[in-house]
Amino acid sequence: MTFNSLYILAFLCLIVVLSEWLVRKTALKHLGTALLAILFTAIFANLGLLPAGSTEENPVPLYDGIFAYMAPISIFYLLLPVNLKDILRAGLPLLALFLIGSIGTTLGVLLGMLLISGPESVGPLYYAVGGMFVGTYTGGSINFNALALAYDVVKEGVLYGGSVVVDNILTTVWMITTLAMPRLLKPLWPKLGRDHSNKEASPDLGIEADTEKLHPIDLGLILALGVGALLLANYLSDWSASLGSKVPSILFITVLALILAQLPIAKRLKGAQTLGMFAVYLFLTVIGAFCDVHALQKLGSLGINLMLFAVVIVVVHGIVIILAARLLKIDLDTLAVVSQANVGGGTTALALARSRGRNDLVLPAVLLGALGNAVGTFLGFWTAEQLLPLLFS
Repeated sequence: MTFNSLYILAFLCLIVVLSEWLVRKTALKHLGTALLAILFTAIFANLGLLPAGSTEENPVPLYDGIFAYMAPISIFYLLLPVNLKDILRAGLPLLALFLIGSIGTTLGVLLGMLLISGPESVGPLYYAVGGMFVGTYTGGSINFNALALAYDVVKEGVLYGGSVVVDNILTTVWMITTLAMPRLLKPLWPKLGRDHSNKEASPDLGIEADTEKLHPIDLGLILALGVGALLLANYLSDWSASLGSKVPSILFITVLALILAQLPIAKRLKGAQTLGMFAVYLFLTVIGAFCDVHALQKLGSLGINLMLFAVVIVVVHGIVIILAARLLKIDLDTLAVVSQANVGGGTTALALARSRGRNDLVLPAVLLGALGNAVGTFLGFWTAEQLLPLLFS
């Protein structure tokens, strides 16, 4: 079935409206707009009312455009209020927890591949698939596809397609899990001196901060800044590639936003919060749309094995990072954001930080996501070339 892009955009916008209204007006405020947007879109996509993902065979240009343009621009907007002095205190504990989470992911890949007997159930490219999942749950789809291309998994249509489907479903599930994590773990967590997640009141969801009065001049200026920043970041990324080592554009747009954020003019800009959060919510609806249960059913036993494999990965990652956070006395909101940066990447981690009312975690979320992109491919290759062959030798 072919869907009109205008129909999809209108539908996604209405999902954001519905989710935000329910959070503001009903008891569902404890779930948050981000979680509701993901859930509603996943349901509608699996009912056939929206396209379930975008593939080379059935591309959805609107979804691809949201990933390519709206997600990075939303990061630019939401970093504009960031004061670097407020971030320095977070530093090392978050970095340590992120790296421990990456180790948990790697252990999960080894255990998961062992449980499903990878060489028999997945085939001779089991090591490549393992490396792809280490890459994607350390960094993101960039790392996933880098390994898939390097090992020619992309030429194995069923295996590659099944891996993509499972990755998309588990990414959505883990987003939901980390959104619920602070509330679920609260009874088991020690009270910390600065533990934001143990406050009795509901977190500040930023409703007032996201509500702004805009003049057409304000709107035009903030849109031009966002689009211009992305254009410059993409140019700088291409320029770095011509020098022999490509730097992801997300790092450039982050630096541009942080430079601007330290200038007095940033305080006078209007519309960044409103447009930034709307762009994030729209991005999250697309994340939900990629949760295609029907595609998984078509894969048969391979789909079941890949799903079991991926579930083991995130469960082991979750156990390792939760135990590490408790040992390091890190609060629950920070734990959830760092874990989401591991599994879902910087943009979803940013959305999680904002949904928990933790603006102090917005920049760390993005930076950890960028770090994951930087190291995920290397960790994936190490797993594929060394750890998995050693496991089955």
